Amino acid sequence: MPSQQTARRRLLAAVAVAPLAACATPPHDGAAPFNADELARALALRPVVLLGEVHDNPVQHRVRAQALERLLHGGARPALAFEQFDRERQAELDRARAGGGSVEQRAEAMIEAAGRGGWNWLLYRPFLELALRYDLPVVAANLSRAEAMRAGRAGSFEPLFDADRQRRLGLDRLPQEFLRRHQQVIDSGHCYTLPPEAQRRMVYAQVARDVTLLEAIRPHAGRGVVLLTGNGHARNDLGLPVHMTAEERARTLTVGLIEAPAPADQAQVAAMRGRFDVAFVTPRHERPDPCEALRRRKAAGT
Repeated sequence: MPSQQTARRRLLAAVAVAPLAACATPPHDGAAPFNADELARALALRPVVLLGEVHDNPVQHRVRAQALERLLHGGARPALAFEQFDRERQAELDRARAGGGSVEQRAEAMIEAAGRGGWNWLLYRPFLELALRYDLPVVAANLSRAEAMRAGRAGSFEPLFDADRQRRLGLDRLPQEFLRRHQQVIDSGHCYTLPPEAQRRMVYAQVARDVTLLEAIRPHAGRGVVLLTGNGHARNDLGLPVHMTAEERARTLTVGLIEAPAPADQAQVAAMRGRFDVAFVTPRHERPDPCEALRRRKAAGT
């Protein structure tokens, strides 16, 4: 087992060089159109793909499913891992998959096995159907909300990972700068409505999800695996790549799908592109301003 000093150096190096890993692939500055052909070409670059998303954007999901189908038609057979399925649901998913009925019926049974709550499953059903048609492993990859809340309430990893596992995962020596950047992202993502202590606690829940997602895809890296996940988990500087070994990182491609900005947000999009190996600018999904609800809750003291 490496010494703590050696492990810390590896983690710091991973944080520093993760954005440079894109140099091993053709650069993508967002100028290419966001379509299935362009995305399929990106998916074929490396065997492990962290395929980002904005969870409720239907255009992103439709193009991702079309691109994945092109990849499969070309002969690739990666495992398909879902942030949307909690890891403890794997046995139920496998039983639902093995049941009788059509592809559509089995996909519906798998969604039921997952508990159905929390996600717009109409957006994810096409991926399940592709996995069933092409006989791909379906991986329940995420930490459940209840488990993540345990880490958040404690403000530490101890409720989820014992001391030995924290050492093996590098969670006992995360750089303070890394934790601070995570807290800044959580603060902005919650429209600057959370008190600092709540932000700090949420960092532990988010990082615990990242390492859980990574542990879920590791057994499938040899055949190839595509993880369907939010953009935040795919980020080179804060997401799964930070916790990968150098060998894992070399085999991994991170793909960010960034919604088209208002003109004033162009600089923000340019910054976001640099956080992924490959980034596409996609149509923006019209939705109510999420900050309004958060501000109302803060004003009400709830």
